[in-house]
Amino acid sequence: MSDPPHASFGPDTDVDEKRLEELIVEAQTALPVELPDLANRCASSLGLDTALIYLVDLQQQLLVPLDEALEPLPVDRSSAGWAYRTVSPRVAEADDGLILWMPLVDGAERLGVLAVRTASLDAIRMRRSRMLAHLFAMLITSKRAYSDWLAGRTRTATMELPTEMLRAFLPPHTIGSSKCVSTAVLEPAYDIGGDAFDHSVVKNLLHTMILDGMGHDLTAGLTTSVAMAAARNTRRSGGDPADVVAAVDQAIAQWLPDHFCTGVLCRLDAETGVLRWVNCGHPPPLLIRAERVLAGVLDSSPQPPIGLAGLLAPEARQVHETTLEPGDCVLLYTDGVLEARDADGAEFGLDRFTDFIIRSSAAGQRPAEVLRLLIHAILDYQRNQLRDDVTILLFEWRPQHR
Repeated sequence: MSDPPHASFGPDTDVDEKRLEELIVEAQTALPVELPDLANRCASSLGLDTALIYLVDLQQQLLVPLDEALEPLPVDRSSAGWAYRTVSPRVAEADDGLILWMPLVDGAERLGVLAVRTASLDAIRMRRSRMLAHLFAMLITSKRAYSDWLAGRTRTATMELPTEMLRAFLPPHTIGSSKCVSTAVLEPAYDIGGDAFDHSVVKNLLHTMILDGMGHDLTAGLTTSVAMAAARNTRRSGGDPADVVAAVDQAIAQWLPDHFCTGVLCRLDAETGVLRWVNCGHPPPLLIRAERVLAGVLDSSPQPPIGLAGLLAPEARQVHETTLEPGDCVLLYTDGVLEARDADGAEFGLDRFTDFIIRSSAAGQRPAEVLRLLIHAILDYQRNQLRDDVTILLFEWRPQHR
């Protein structure tokens, strides 16, 4: 949605800059539970009526208001949900004026929406609403790292202990830059076992990883948590993919000698498109180019799962390399994706899996929305009763993106 025609400044568009500065300073120490009131006062200082914060729930099905007196809104059937899904403003009529639904986004991560009420809408109010959304996206991001209240508001069920532990290690669902984006989903949201994903940007390098731990209990989650910690520790010390996998192998063998996990680790140079990857006993990554899967391009010779290399293979892990083309997507997934079955026992299957992604992408959906739709399709296919954890990570190289 483009800004409305420019409107001239008048008395009703004046801003009390001193008051606004005071509110921004106050925001730095405000408790998360105080954000709804703070949003309203900031809106008032900008010449707007009110502002309500809605955060998306863990499964991206509901937009949950931080005002506990209000009801959640569906992501798939509301104006608020449209703004969230498309990351674009949406205007809706209200009894006493208009509601402008503004997406709340931290970098590439969709957090929710901001509902701004205003008697009328012009370019000035649109710009101020956008500014308000940017401000509260940053505030929510900074405060949710330590706020159990914010975490609790976005949950719709009780979380099992192994899941609580593992989710504490997970990064944001979506990260990215002007040249690449990586996004992931994981189900079941409240009872995952040993599946996990990780992604990080180091200068122009995008690091991604997907893991599937042995079993479905606290130890499985602990195994993948140790794997993520070891991988990050080595990455942050400047290690390359071979160093990272070696460190994870060693950490699991040392601390959890009777356990292992399968996984794929990738590193994409966002300047050149050079992709390096290591596959440790996991389903091979898939390369999607020009709306089709290039079968076998990212296949590699079998290597032992992570944690078993010292026992089964004395030589160093083999790192593979290829060069992507602009617009290429790489898909990592755990085997729970393919093993999902309908009421008649038919598997979801690789063809259905990749076809869904290709069709959704061709329809103009953003990568994060593609995976949101896909994970819900898999849940629906198996009637919300997954046989195994399902984790999907998709990253895209888009050097010409602006």
